[in-house]
Amino acid sequence: MAKHNIFTVLLAVLITFVSCDDKIDVDVPEAPPRLVIEASLDWQKGTTGNNQTIKLSTSTPYFDTTLNTDVSGALVRVTNNNSGAMYTFTDQNDGTYTINNFVPVLNDSYTLEVIHNGETYTATETLTPVTPILSTTQSLEGGFDDEVLDVTILFDDPADEENFYFIRIQEEGDLFADLETQSDEFTNGNVQEEFFEKESDDEDETVEYNPGDTVNIRLHGISQRYYDYVSLLIEQYYSGGNPFAVTPAEIRGNCVNETNGENYAFGYFRVTEFDEVTYTFQ
Repeated sequence: MAKHNIFTVLLAVLITFVSCDDKIDVDVPEAPPRLVIEASLDWQKGTTGNNQTIKLSTSTPYFDTTLNTDVSGALVRVTNNNSGAMYTFTDQNDGTYTINNFVPVLNDSYTLEVIHNGETYTATETLTPVTPILSTTQSLEGGFDDEVLDVTILFDDPADEENFYFIRIQEEGDLFADLETQSDEFTNGNVQEEFFEKESDDEDETVEYNPGDTVNIRLHGISQRYYDYVSLLIEQYYSGGNPFAVTPAEIRGNCVNETNGENYAFGYFRVTEFDEVTYTFQ
């Protein structure tokens, strides 16, 4: 008799949970759309740096399914504050604004101006030089795991000055690049060594670097302000899914709305020199 009662109770509980399929609506606060400015004027060593692109779009609520957020019809220009040279970017009507006669000058200050919907956004940065990459090597000992391949770049850090670096590495076929920042706070004037490896996966050996894989590595010289900004972004990106990570917070770039300070833009205006290598694992 007792066993029958227990079975009846368990069956009732099971039916209750299975039939509990009511939809729960969560009221998620939505912020108004903001202008997003992707303005990275990057000058590769050994090139003229004349061709540059700036992209404008708008932010959307987290659950919004809007696909087209491109912003057209804006005025986009960059001024060299040292020489007074002004460069007006051409609207391509797809959210991108391009130019083919930009003249980069190391250590000169540049100001971005974007006029959109009657409001003016500005940002100022200095074109930061970068030291060239000296060599690129592979090994099994340079990283954390001595059973997977890693790739290392070496470069000289200029002495008696503060330097900040942004490093981007992407394997051919990967959708996203790996990003890192570095400063010379404790290594000023020395040869810098930066290595990259992918964690091994016993079920999928293609996850780690293997002979024949090709990677592209870019080393940018950046300002301290951009170093602080992008370091926070990278920290928040890689802490996703970590239950012990600090709660992500909104990070503002250097783009200021001169017309309406409350309607600030997302994004950052950077002006950098970079060196680049492409390496194939042996």
